[in-house]
Amino acid sequence: MSAAEGPLVVGVDTSTQSTKALVVDAATGRVVASGQAPHTVSSGAGRESDPRQWWEALGEALAQCGDAAREAAAVSIGGQQHGLVTLDARGEPVRPALLWNDVRSAPQARRLIDELGGAKAWAERTGSVPSASFTVTKWAWLAEQEPDAVRAVKAVRLPHDYLTERLTGEGTTDRGDASGTGWWASGTEAYDEGILARVGLDPALLPRVVRPGEVAGTVRDGHGLPFSKGTLVAAGTGDNAAAALGLGLRPGVPVMSLGTSGTVYAVSQRRPADPTGTVAGFADARGDWLPLACTLNCTLAVDRVASLLGLDREAVEPGADATFLPFLDGERTPNLPHSSGLLYGLRHDTTAGQLLQAAYDGAVHSLLGALDLVLDADADPSAPLLLIGGGARGTAWQQTVRRLSGRPVQIPEARELVALGAAAQAAGLLTGEDAAAVARRWNTAAGPVLDAVERDQATLNRITGVLSDAAPLLERDAASR
Repeated sequence: MSAAEGPLVVGVDTSTQSTKALVVDAATGRVVASGQAPHTVSSGAGRESDPRQWWEALGEALAQCGDAAREAAAVSIGGQQHGLVTLDARGEPVRPALLWNDVRSAPQARRLIDELGGAKAWAERTGSVPSASFTVTKWAWLAEQEPDAVRAVKAVRLPHDYLTERLTGEGTTDRGDASGTGWWASGTEAYDEGILARVGLDPALLPRVVRPGEVAGTVRDGHGLPFSKGTLVAAGTGDNAAAALGLGLRPGVPVMSLGTSGTVYAVSQRRPADPTGTVAGFADARGDWLPLACTLNCTLAVDRVASLLGLDREAVEPGADATFLPFLDGERTPNLPHSSGLLYGLRHDTTAGQLLQAAYDGAVHSLLGALDLVLDADADPSAPLLLIGGGARGTAWQQTVRRLSGRPVQIPEARELVALGAAAQAAGLLTGEDAAAVARRWNTAAGPVLDAVERDQATLNRITGVLSDAAPLLERDAASR
């Protein structure tokens, strides 16, 4: 390993399926070492993980980084949003964490919306209308289904909070991840005691919200990781806010992230409040806002369709009139948590490759439908759409987004943007810089730009029509479950 030009920092991404760690030169942004270790997620009625395996995966990922991790002067942890981590008096998990894509709390989401004044009131109060993904609905579900577990809970954390607390011994979170709970009020930037009282959650069980740029703590003894005692620890943040940091986003620049879930978002200086619930009014990790729309079904759903058809994920063919709504795990945008996939327009001469292309089209349609709501009215409609996440490297994803958006599409060359954003946050502790400015200095958004092509409005209209016609059927499917 060549000598670094500046101090080393560590950025971590604890995602749904794995933990990734990067050791980064704070001066240049050069990644000097990396590691990754997998998690397991339950495949039963819900989506759950044991938080202790996140800690074990963090240790394994850091071990793969070798001596570089031991030299780190600061560390920050980004992670999957919304997950409900419940801890007992010893700091041990009371039960497995309920993950963001566990939709069992859909009835509680509907009830909470009704009980607290409706969707518009929620949007004005918290910035978002809660869906089954939000932590507040998961706590309400747990209180109803497992009251004994709730009585044992002495601390409630989000996934990235859990790992940060094991490093520092202090219960902290940040405004970006707190804004995805449903119990943090975006107007006052504080926990909403009325909502907490409604769901029976003591505010004393929640972590302190650390201000942007503030040190969350330092590494304590006995952590079992290669960090020195006293190493600075940043607040961390949710995965989308961390990726926004990793890109050094300026207001109005649109991003589409193609991962297990799909998201579209942009930094805004206006506090969002969408009463339809399509756009979540999240905070970012810097002091601005991150209006965001999320679909549950993205790369995982399309890969599943490719597997069912016996095709490589790139083996798409044009020319089909078939429409596929890939709601294999329910859906969040549109809000159909118990829906299933639907195929319409199958013909005798429809090919397997055309069906696969229909799956891509259905996934991208849901994201593009929310993009105009995410962007401020004065945003440049011709600005390149930044395409990130695992799917961004796939030609079929790139061309589908390009064709259906009608925008130029830019593919940043930097990988692991969540971990890179966390590293930028850690570097900001050392230099006193804004974390997004650190990332811009590192030039993380640089990458090829694919020119705009004429928008395929016919396909978008066809999918919209099928979705509209199928909505009653999808709702009946949900009611039967």
